Order: sequence, then C-alpha cells, then structure tokens
Amino acid sequence: MKKAGELLSFFFDEKTLDRAQGYSELFASWASVVKAHRIPAAADHSQIVELEGHVLLIEADHPGWIQLLQTKQRELLRSFQDRFPDITGISFRLNRKPGPAVQSEVREYPVAPEQGREIKETYKSQERESSLYDTFEDTELQETLKQLKQGIMARNKIQ
Repeated sequence: MKKAGELLSFFFDEKTLDRAQGYSELFASWASVVKAHRIPAAADHSQIVELEGHVLLIEADHPGWIQLLQTKQRELLRSFQDRFPDITGISFRLNRKPGPAVQSEVREYPVAPEQGREIKETYKSQERESSLYDTFEDTELQETLKQLKQGIMARNKIQ
C-alpha cells in the first residue's frame, strides 16, 4: 500500500508539492503563533482562512477577538514573516457562520403539559421563521432581518 505523499508525488511535480506543504504549515501554525504571543484562547475562536496575495486573512467568531488580535497585529505579522517571508500583512474579518467551536447548549427542564404545547408551538413557529431566513443567501441580510424583527417585537412589548 502506498502512502498519500507517494500518490501525490505521482500527480504533482516537486515544486507544487513543496508549495502545498508550505501552505499546510502556514495554516497549521496559527495556534502556535497566538500561543507564543500569550493569547492561546484565540486559537479556539479564530483561524487563518486564506492567503490572499501576500496578506493573511484571519476570521474570528466575535468582534472582541478581532480587537484583541489587532492589538497584537504587528507582533503576529513579524512571527509569520520569520517563518513565511512572503507575507506582507494580516487582515481580520468576522465569521458570521457558527463554526465547530460554537456549540449550542441543550438543557431539559420539567414542563407542565399545557406549557409543553405552548413551547412546541413556539418552536414550530421559530423553525418556520428560521427556514424563511435561510432562503436568502446573503448572511448579512439574514442577520439584519432577524435584528429588525427583534427590534419591532421589543418596541411592541413596550407600547
């Protein structure tokens, strides 16, 4: 049985394989780089998603992580440049889609039968509404519509 590397070398030349190895090392280095700069928790909330030109694109799951990473941006860039000299910059963006690190917590509480029916109807309504938002491909539009609805509901409760 041949190893994966042997099979890949059959299809690609040495230069392509070396380049792919470099990309792999770059993407895998994120956790060690943020750990070296004393922000190891950032590895659970952010990741390298792309090398666009010579600029690293880092995605984070919350604006707070982006702000924290931006305070260390120069040091992070120097660390990457030491290992990957072609990199000239780092850019950050917010990941609006929940990733594997984001898990919803499920809890079960005892519920009276009449409350159970009410909860089930509310859940069905939310499920229909969720699928309505999913009809839009633009995730920013989905979020804006959800926030608009929440604002309207909050205003109606006040009046």
